[in-house]
Amino acid sequence: MNRKTLPLVYSLAIPIGVGALVAIALAPFGETPLEGVTLLVKGAFGSWRRVSETLVKTSPLLFTGLAVALAFRCGAFNIGAEGQFLIGALASVAVGANLGIDSPWIGVPLVLGAAFLGGALWGGIAGALKAWRDVPEVISTIMLNFIALFWISALIRGPLKNPTSGLPESPEVVEAAYLPRLSDLGDFPGYRVHLGLLLGILSAIAIWILLTRTVLGFKMRAVGFNPDAARFSGYHPKRIWAASLALSGAIAGLGGGIEVTAITFRIWDDFSPGYGYTAIAVALLARLHPLAVVLTAFFFGVLDQGAGLLQRDLGVPLVVIYLVQGLVILMTIGMGFHRPGEPGKEGGEK
Repeated sequence: MNRKTLPLVYSLAIPIGVGALVAIALAPFGETPLEGVTLLVKGAFGSWRRVSETLVKTSPLLFTGLAVALAFRCGAFNIGAEGQFLIGALASVAVGANLGIDSPWIGVPLVLGAAFLGGALWGGIAGALKAWRDVPEVISTIMLNFIALFWISALIRGPLKNPTSGLPESPEVVEAAYLPRLSDLGDFPGYRVHLGLLLGILSAIAIWILLTRTVLGFKMRAVGFNPDAARFSGYHPKRIWAASLALSGAIAGLGGGIEVTAITFRIWDDFSPGYGYTAIAVALLARLHPLAVVLTAFFFGVLDQGAGLLQRDLGVPLVVIYLVQGLVILMTIGMGFHRPGEPGKEGGEK
């Protein structure tokens, strides 16, 4: 097939394939496969409030998906977006619950900055281990996920426990740290879509500019494509891997901070339902393109939001949605997933 027509074929085949997979997975639960797909769409878009909730579920997937895509483009297989998201949320609560500030113009940047730095630290640990001790980042990031999860569980039962609640949860962040919602801007009661979604879209654009329009981005892509050739060109793959994992962690951490300041205002056990793991599917389906991550995160947000109506009307268990996500990953791989620039695909061999 002509190399120039491949992107068009993929762009048409993937949505059709995904739709077919959803229909097949839902077929046993309804009279027809179309019934399940219709309810899924209705659950995500049946009213403006449902659209708002779909966008709310898109936001954390957007940040974690961008984190995974950025690291993967640099050849660093960051499986730790879940832990970085959790540490970002933890940092935002630790700062936001103790702010002595009344101005949101100061409070919000401080809290989100803490989340950004917390995620960067967590990703940077894996980057440092890879760069200076040759520890595979797949192993270190997975282990850091569990450390983050257990650390939060211990803290919300100890120093960060809400003194006014008998539940294992943190205190709320102060009102000055709240991120604006649509319901705050007019007569939209109950609409929880928030400014964080716009920040996520701007982050996607910024990452695309970084990777395609800057010297650092070129070095990142060069190392991701072939670290040995990059080394001979005078680059330092280990430093770039370390930097990419730290930046990847920062983006995921920012997503955790936004989830706290816009939606939950506190953290608890199982605060994340697995956003960092779903992010791998989000990034792979987008073929690691930062701008495409916006669309694939929205797609998985639709699946998540629509699952509620499926569960109520057809008795579809939520695990069916996870089944669809897994099938999407397999389909993407089966259609020839590769790192951008791989020879013989998008710009290598002729």
